[in-house]
Amino acid sequence: MEKIEHKMVAVNGLNMHIAELGQGPTILFIHGFPELWYSWRHQMVYLAERGYRAVAPDLRGYGDTTGAPLNDPSKFSILHLVGDVVALLEAIAPNEEKVFVVAHDWGALIAWHLCLFRPDKVKALVNLSVHFSKRNPKMNMVEGIKAIYGEDHYISRFQVPGEIEAEFAPIGAKSVLKKILTYRDPAPFYFPKGKGLEAIPDAPVALSSWLSEEELDYYANKFEQTGFTGALNYYRALPINWELTAPWTGAQVKVPTKFIVGEFDLVYHIPGAKEYIHNGGFKKDVPLLEEVVVLEGAAHFVNQERPHEISKHIHDFIQKF
Repeated sequence: MEKIEHKMVAVNGLNMHIAELGQGPTILFIHGFPELWYSWRHQMVYLAERGYRAVAPDLRGYGDTTGAPLNDPSKFSILHLVGDVVALLEAIAPNEEKVFVVAHDWGALIAWHLCLFRPDKVKALVNLSVHFSKRNPKMNMVEGIKAIYGEDHYISRFQVPGEIEAEFAPIGAKSVLKKILTYRDPAPFYFPKGKGLEAIPDAPVALSSWLSEEELDYYANKFEQTGFTGALNYYRALPINWELTAPWTGAQVKVPTKFIVGEFDLVYHIPGAKEYIHNGGFKKDVPLLEEVVVLEGAAHFVNQERPHEISKHIHDFIQKF
């Protein structure tokens, strides 16, 4: 990991921290919640060894990236997030017309929208965990989640600024992250009011084989410094995203794509998700979808849980281009 270089880049009003390794065509790695550039540590090494330049930022509101107004969730809209990525590509790869993009969880949501807004920037896409979700013109995602799962679902509970932060505070960043990162239940994630993380079964005493104490500490130290507000603001901006993306209702993603999801990923078990992914809906909305991979036995944090497998899947796909 010592070979990975770290630098700060002025991007879209932010001072963005990026990690970088290797030389060759650029692959931009976009992390999810509650993660950091560090989520891609294994893939960066693997792809750099095979002739690529791997770049992974800490996204707006995360880690060592500074400058985002944490007290204003409207500054965390999907247009801001995609704007950050476009500005970052201009700064780090000005001579590359298009780059490869690999993303997970919230990063995948950003990547889908990058491909909707600026397909001219993306050579090929590998998205993990979160499939494309076309805009519902009648209802935003938060309303949809409340209708299906009620007020205790994590997306519902993350909406009120300061509320979930106050419940996380006495528990501490390390315990919060341990529970979330080791969550393997395909059932929805609930945070009933007043119960906080107690409602989630305890993480195993021994950490998952893919997450050492040292690795958990890396995440915990960063979130202890920053708090969780920046990360939570992505969820708080979901209703704004719905308003802002009205012009793209019905739009298709027209970038060559590979999609990978863990068998036990909670997103894969959202009602209707499997049918959409496997029965033609996904391919209709993403016509250049070339491959869907369901990793047996894997859960949500698949890029860390199965690092070598994911690295190989990425390399096998992007080397075609």
